[in-house]
Amino acid sequence: MTLPSYDQPMGENMAYKISDKCIACGTCKPECPVEAISEGTPYKIDSEKCVDCGACASVCPVEAIAQA
Repeated sequence: MTLPSYDQPMGENMAYKISDKCIACGTCKPECPVEAISEGTPYKIDSEKCVDCGACASVCPVEAIAQA
């Protein structure tokens, strides 16, 4: 998997959102290279930090993370 360059302005093109299908398992959180995911039910992605890499979506066991 190729990750994007991190010199892009953060938060400009947030492409991922966590839906209500989230089961709060925590699988996505350690995958985020910029720590944009916070715990909750459902978990949340901080649009100011997200760099649109998709690492979180690729590991979600219930497909609760998708492009917004």
